[in-house]
Amino acid sequence: MKNHNDLYKYEHALIKEGYKLIAGVDEVGRGPLAAGVLACACILDLDQEIEGINDSKKLSEKKRLSMRQLIEEKAIAYAYGYCDESEIDDLNIYQASKLAMIRAVNALKVKPDYLLIDAMSLDMGIPETSIIKGDALSVSIGAASILAKVKRDQLMEEYDVIYPGYGFSKHKGYPTKYHLQQLRKLKPCPIHRKSYKPVRDLYLKQLQLDLEEDND
Repeated sequence: MKNHNDLYKYEHALIKEGYKLIAGVDEVGRGPLAAGVLACACILDLDQEIEGINDSKKLSEKKRLSMRQLIEEKAIAYAYGYCDESEIDDLNIYQASKLAMIRAVNALKVKPDYLLIDAMSLDMGIPETSIIKGDALSVSIGAASILAKVKRDQLMEEYDVIYPGYGFSKHKGYPTKYHLQQLRKLKPCPIHRKSYKPVRDLYLKQLQLDLEEDND
């Protein structure tokens, strides 16, 4: 198990260099077939250490919700950025993820003087460090990953009400067996990513059927 103090090593090193407002930045939603990618930028008050922060994927939903509350109470600032499914289709998922992160940083009410980013370089004119698997190595990135995951999960629960039948509240848009089954049965809905293969194949199939019908 990772030592609690290890998660603060990047932040403590930066504080020694004179940085004060260190934002962790992470995103969630690269893999789903539906809805957008959601990023969070979070500046923690490093004088108020929080036990239990980790990569959001390693925490239960119940634990994420309780950690979200703690983080929101103790953070100096946090903000979200979003790129919807149409932007993902236009830009590609890498560029959309980067844009969502930039939007999150720009939305912060306090401007950070350093960015710790999960496996991405943002080139915003703010000093930065990109950390592979940063959500499990930096407390700031871990906090951002938890906030982003909870926020996006809530969004998918709302979409489940708007577009029933796909099971969005359960799989959150990821390509589970049930999601793929319902996608074939119900056809893509407006929030499905047209550039992702399972969805694209269905659109192309429908287009071919429409053309054949027109030619009859």
